[in-house]
Amino acid sequence: MTDRYCIYSNGTKHFYFSAQDMVSCGGSHGDGCNGGVSLMAWIYWVDNGIVSGGDYNSSEGCRPYEVAPCGHHTTGKLPPCGEIVETPKCLNSCRTDSIDYYADKRRGRNCFIILNNEEEIKAELFEYGPLEVTFEVYEDFVNYKGGVYKYTTGSKVGRHAVKLLGWGVENDLKYWLVANSWNSDWGDKGYFKILRGENHCGIENGAMGGTPIIQ
Repeated sequence: MTDRYCIYSNGTKHFYFSAQDMVSCGGSHGDGCNGGVSLMAWIYWVDNGIVSGGDYNSSEGCRPYEVAPCGHHTTGKLPPCGEIVETPKCLNSCRTDSIDYYADKRRGRNCFIILNNEEEIKAELFEYGPLEVTFEVYEDFVNYKGGVYKYTTGSKVGRHAVKLLGWGVENDLKYWLVANSWNSDWGDKGYFKILRGENHCGIENGAMGGTPIIQ
Protein backbone atom coordinates (compact mmCIF):
# COMPACT_ATOMS: atom_id res chain seq x y z
CA MET A 1 0.00 0.00 0.00
CA THR A 2 2.84 2.37 0.89
CA ASP A 3 4.70 1.62 -2.34
CA ARG A 4 1.59 2.00 -4.46
CA TYR A 5 0.64 5.31 -2.84
CA CYS A 6 4.03 6.69 -3.89
CA ILE A 7 3.90 5.16 -7.38
CA TYR A 8 0.35 6.35 -8.12
CA SER A 9 1.36 9.88 -7.10
CA ASN A 10 4.33 9.77 -9.50
CA GLY A 11 6.66 9.96 -6.53
CA THR A 12 5.22 13.21 -5.19
CA LYS A 13 3.55 11.70 -2.08
CA HIS A 14 5.25 9.65 0.64
CA PHE A 15 2.77 8.16 3.09
CA TYR A 16 3.87 5.20 5.21
CA PHE A 17 0.83 3.11 6.11
CA SER A 18 0.87 1.91 9.70
CA ALA A 19 1.21 -1.85 10.06
CA GLN A 20 0.35 -1.29 13.72
CA ASP A 21 -3.01 0.27 12.88
CA MET A 22 -3.86 -2.57 10.50
CA VAL A 23 -2.91 -5.33 12.94
CA SER A 24 -4.57 -3.74 15.96
CA CYS A 25 -7.72 -2.33 14.41
CA GLY A 26 -8.48 -4.79 11.60
CA GLY A 27 -11.11 -6.46 13.77
CA SER A 28 -12.99 -9.15 11.85
CA HIS A 29 -10.63 -8.61 8.90
CA GLY A 30 -7.75 -10.35 10.69
CA ASP A 31 -6.50 -12.09 13.81
CA GLY A 32 -3.98 -9.57 15.08
CA CYS A 33 -0.49 -10.96 15.67
CA ASN A 34 -1.78 -14.44 14.82
CA GLY A 35 -2.28 -13.54 11.15
CA GLY A 36 -5.46 -13.37 9.13
CA VAL A 37 -6.83 -13.42 5.58
CA SER A 38 -4.68 -11.25 3.30
CA LEU A 39 -7.41 -10.00 0.97
CA MET A 40 -9.44 -8.87 3.95
CA ALA A 41 -6.63 -6.47 4.89
CA TRP A 42 -6.98 -4.82 1.49
CA ILE A 43 -10.74 -4.64 1.93
CA TYR A 44 -10.21 -3.00 5.33
CA TRP A 45 -7.94 -0.42 3.66
CA VAL A 46 -10.71 0.40 1.15
CA ASP A 47 -13.56 0.45 3.68
CA ASN A 48 -11.89 2.04 6.71
CA GLY A 49 -8.56 3.53 5.75
CA ILE A 50 -5.26 3.21 7.61
CA VAL A 51 -3.24 5.91 9.37
CA SER A 52 0.48 6.60 8.97
CA GLY A 53 3.19 4.95 11.04
CA GLY A 54 6.84 4.01 10.79
CA ASP A 55 8.98 1.16 12.09
CA TYR A 56 9.59 0.21 15.71
CA ASN A 57 11.16 3.07 17.72
CA SER A 58 10.92 5.39 14.72
CA SER A 59 8.44 7.89 16.21
CA GLU A 60 7.20 8.40 12.65
CA GLY A 61 3.60 9.04 11.74
CA CYS A 62 0.44 8.51 13.75
CA ARG A 63 1.01 4.95 14.98
CA PRO A 64 4.55 3.54 14.65
CA TYR A 65 5.03 -0.19 15.18
CA GLU A 66 5.06 -1.16 18.87
CA VAL A 67 6.51 -4.68 18.78
CA ALA A 68 10.30 -5.02 18.80
CA PRO A 69 11.89 -6.86 15.82
CA CYS A 70 13.42 -10.30 16.32
CA GLY A 71 15.47 -12.85 14.41
CA HIS A 72 13.20 -15.24 12.50
CA HIS A 73 14.73 -18.67 11.83
CA THR A 74 18.29 -17.31 11.88
CA THR A 75 21.10 -16.11 14.10
CA GLY A 76 22.09 -12.48 13.67
CA LYS A 77 22.07 -9.09 15.33
CA LEU A 78 18.48 -9.41 16.53
CA PRO A 79 17.35 -11.49 19.52
CA PRO A 80 15.55 -14.73 18.66
CA CYS A 81 11.77 -14.60 18.34
CA GLY A 82 9.76 -16.06 21.19
CA GLU A 83 6.08 -16.77 21.52
CA ILE A 84 3.52 -14.73 19.57
CA VAL A 85 2.96 -11.54 21.54
CA GLU A 86 -0.40 -10.17 22.57
CA THR A 87 -1.82 -7.92 19.87
CA PRO A 88 -1.56 -4.24 20.93
CA LYS A 89 -4.91 -2.60 21.58
CA CYS A 90 -6.69 -0.65 18.88
CA LEU A 91 -6.40 3.04 19.73
CA ASN A 92 -8.32 5.60 17.71
CA SER A 93 -5.70 8.20 18.50
CA CYS A 94 -2.14 9.05 17.45
CA ARG A 95 1.07 9.06 19.46
CA THR A 96 0.98 12.86 19.34
CA ASP A 97 -1.87 15.35 19.50
CA SER A 98 -0.38 17.14 16.49
CA ILE A 99 -1.80 14.39 14.23
CA ASP A 100 -5.54 13.79 14.07
CA TYR A 101 -6.26 10.04 13.83
CA TYR A 102 -9.26 10.24 11.52
CA ALA A 103 -7.87 13.00 9.32
CA ASP A 104 -4.65 11.02 8.89
CA LYS A 105 -6.36 7.96 7.38
CA ARG A 106 -5.76 7.15 3.72
CA ARG A 107 -7.95 4.72 1.78
CA GLY A 108 -7.91 2.59 -1.30
CA ARG A 109 -10.28 3.16 -4.20
CA ASN A 110 -10.49 -0.56 -4.87
CA CYS A 111 -8.66 -3.83 -4.36
CA PHE A 112 -8.36 -6.95 -6.49
CA ILE A 113 -6.88 -10.42 -6.82
CA ILE A 114 -5.10 -11.94 -9.85
CA LEU A 115 -5.63 -15.69 -10.02
CA ASN A 116 -2.74 -17.83 -11.31
CA ASN A 117 -1.80 -15.69 -14.31
CA GLU A 118 1.95 -15.14 -14.61
CA GLU A 119 1.79 -12.58 -17.43
CA GLU A 120 -0.96 -10.55 -15.80
CA ILE A 121 0.97 -10.49 -12.53
CA LYS A 122 4.10 -9.29 -14.36
CA ALA A 123 2.15 -6.57 -16.17
CA GLU A 124 0.61 -5.32 -12.92
CA LEU A 125 4.00 -5.26 -11.18
CA PHE A 126 5.61 -3.38 -14.05
CA GLU A 127 2.87 -0.78 -14.39
CA TYR A 128 1.64 -0.19 -10.85
CA GLY A 129 4.06 -1.67 -8.33
CA PRO A 130 4.37 -4.46 -5.74
CA LEU A 131 1.68 -7.02 -4.99
CA GLU A 132 0.97 -9.20 -1.99
CA VAL A 133 1.14 -12.98 -2.46
CA THR A 134 0.83 -15.97 -0.17
CA PHE A 135 2.51 -19.36 -0.44
CA GLU A 136 2.89 -22.65 1.38
CA VAL A 137 5.98 -22.69 3.62
CA TYR A 138 7.89 -25.95 4.02
CA GLU A 139 10.65 -26.76 6.49
CA ASP A 140 13.45 -26.27 3.97
CA PHE A 141 12.35 -22.71 3.16
CA VAL A 142 13.24 -21.35 6.59
CA ASN A 143 16.90 -22.20 5.90
CA TYR A 144 17.00 -20.31 2.57
CA LYS A 145 20.24 -18.36 1.98
CA GLY A 146 20.20 -17.50 -1.72
CA GLY A 147 19.49 -18.65 -5.27
CA VAL A 148 16.09 -19.65 -6.62
CA TYR A 149 14.09 -21.49 -3.98
CA LYS A 150 12.40 -24.72 -5.02
CA TYR A 151 10.78 -27.00 -2.48
CA THR A 152 12.95 -30.04 -1.85
CA THR A 153 12.28 -31.58 1.52
CA GLY A 154 10.37 -31.27 4.77
CA SER A 155 6.79 -30.99 5.87
CA LYS A 156 4.46 -28.02 5.49
CA VAL A 157 4.61 -25.54 8.38
CA GLY A 158 1.99 -23.02 7.30
CA ARG A 159 1.03 -20.34 4.81
CA HIS A 160 2.82 -16.99 4.64
CA ALA A 161 2.08 -13.56 3.11
CA VAL A 162 4.92 -11.63 1.44
CA LYS A 163 5.57 -8.71 -0.94
CA LEU A 164 6.15 -9.55 -4.61
CA LEU A 165 8.55 -7.05 -6.21
CA GLY A 166 9.68 -8.32 -9.59
CA TRP A 167 10.98 -11.21 -11.67
CA GLY A 168 14.03 -12.50 -13.51
CA VAL A 169 16.02 -15.54 -14.61
CA GLU A 170 18.98 -17.10 -12.79
CA ASN A 171 20.86 -20.18 -14.05
CA ASP A 172 18.04 -20.81 -16.55
CA LEU A 173 15.46 -20.79 -13.73
CA LYS A 174 12.66 -18.24 -13.91
CA TYR A 175 12.02 -16.60 -10.54
CA TRP A 176 9.93 -14.11 -8.64
CA LEU A 177 11.78 -11.60 -6.46
CA VAL A 178 10.10 -11.33 -3.07
CA ALA A 179 10.57 -9.33 0.15
CA ASN A 180 10.01 -11.37 3.29
CA SER A 181 9.00 -9.99 6.70
CA TRP A 182 11.61 -11.92 8.70
CA ASN A 183 14.06 -8.99 8.86
CA SER A 184 17.39 -8.50 7.08
CA ASP A 185 19.36 -11.24 8.89
CA TRP A 186 17.27 -13.92 7.16
CA GLY A 187 17.76 -15.19 3.60
CA ASP A 188 19.34 -12.82 1.09
CA LYS A 189 19.27 -9.70 3.30
CA GLY A 190 15.57 -10.26 3.91
CA TYR A 191 14.70 -11.14 0.29
CA PHE A 192 14.31 -14.40 -1.60
CA LYS A 193 13.74 -15.73 -5.10
CA ILE A 194 11.23 -18.47 -5.80
CA LEU A 195 10.47 -20.48 -8.91
CA ARG A 196 8.20 -18.60 -11.31
CA GLY A 197 5.58 -19.78 -13.80
CA GLU A 198 4.71 -23.10 -12.15
CA ASN A 199 2.58 -21.82 -9.26
CA HIS A 200 5.29 -23.21 -7.02
CA CYS A 201 4.04 -23.66 -3.44
CA GLY A 202 0.88 -21.87 -4.60
CA ILE A 203 2.60 -18.49 -4.90
CA GLU A 204 0.64 -17.56 -8.05
CA ASN A 205 -2.73 -18.65 -6.65
CA GLY A 206 -3.78 -15.11 -5.83
CA ALA A 207 -1.72 -11.92 -6.16
CA MET A 208 -3.41 -9.06 -4.31
CA GLY A 209 -3.22 -5.31 -4.82
CA GLY A 210 -5.25 -2.14 -4.93
CA THR A 211 -5.58 1.41 -6.20
CA PRO A 212 -4.96 4.13 -3.59
CA ILE A 213 -6.88 7.38 -3.30
CA ILE A 214 -4.20 10.08 -3.43
CA GLN A 215 -4.81 13.10 -1.21
